[in-house]
Amino acid sequence: MNKEITPENIASVEAVLFALGEPCNITKLANSVKLNTQQILECVYILNERYERNKSALIILTLEDSFQMATREEFSKFIKSAFETKRDTLLSNAAMEVLAIVAYNQPVTKAFIEQVRGTDSSSVVNNLVEKGLLEEYGRLDLPGKPLAYTTTDNFLRCFGLSSIGMLPDIPSVSDQMEFDEINPEVKAFEIDLDEESFSDNQ
Repeated sequence: MNKEITPENIASVEAVLFALGEPCNITKLANSVKLNTQQILECVYILNERYERNKSALIILTLEDSFQMATREEFSKFIKSAFETKRDTLLSNAAMEVLAIVAYNQPVTKAFIEQVRGTDSSSVVNNLVEKGLLEEYGRLDLPGKPLAYTTTDNFLRCFGLSSIGMLPDIPSVSDQMEFDEINPEVKAFEIDLDEESFSDNQ
């Protein structure tokens, strides 16, 4: 191990990649943890070596000039099974908040969503993409080329809308409406994404 690389440096790189859940440019990563790019490469090498030695399910992938924490391919069947179990669960309040933010402001980035909500929303966004309610729109022409998200046709079906234009106007502070009030039946039903319809949950 390079004597300039400390356990804290390695842990910092690991923490950032874990929290982002998406590819992170090496320069952005270096700036985030206050290291140079060569030190980042060493940290990634050390982490992957550690994962391999401990037979961990994790691996850090190199994607051109970016890195992403992922799970090894041999564990994909277990992950797929877990996601299929989650597909038909009721939407949480956090999920409804994210859907409202995206629906009224799309296309938007995770950073925008998190700025509005004031909390990390990466896992919520990823779950909504998995459920087919949000989708990747592409990268915006902004510094860092951030990935943006929009609602899907399935989102419209689930909330009884024929188009985004049918969304009600944003209410004033004194007359706020909960997002699920667009269709009051949403809370009483599960979203069955395989059949693209609602199934009674009672």
